[in-house]
Amino acid sequence: MPQSKYRKIAVIGYRSVGKSSLTIQFVEGQFVDSYDPTIENTFNKMVSVNGQDFNLQLVDTAGQDEYSIFPQSHSMDIHGYVLVYAVTSMKSFEVVQVLHDKLLDMVGKIQVPTVLVGNKKDLHMERVIKPEEGKKLADSWGAAFMESSAKENERCSSRSSWRWRGRMGTFPQRIKSVQ
Repeated sequence: MPQSKYRKIAVIGYRSVGKSSLTIQFVEGQFVDSYDPTIENTFNKMVSVNGQDFNLQLVDTAGQDEYSIFPQSHSMDIHGYVLVYAVTSMKSFEVVQVLHDKLLDMVGKIQVPTVLVGNKKDLHMERVIKPEEGKKLADSWGAAFMESSAKENERCSSRSSWRWRGRMGTFPQRIKSVQ
């Protein structure tokens, strides 16, 4: 069995889009209904991808806006990014585009391993961003795309199918918890 590999992933997005809820649902398998603004939290989880074990460190960042200075800590020693917007918020969709541009400026590359996530898909009546819009944006970045519901544990559990492009290979493609 190969030795486990370490990967550090930053979860970034506008405030109140569900970054913490997605992260906690993925790591702990539970939905936290209450909301306290996050400063920054780090979570660890062992996952297996195609037989390779990974020690995954998720950095749940504070909510950003278009005027935020992109923290340098979010670009150092990070292997990939999960950029999150709420499908119920045009503002969050606009901000995630600005954050992606700031990210590229900070790391000095034209592409970084990224997954774009449209969260809160369970709020059907409040939806303002169509899945096609998220997919089109992700495609323009060369990123993977998915919609999720942290509340309903849809597409955010450890058994989700994610496709990840970039220097991590196809990570995470088929993720299974390491028991």
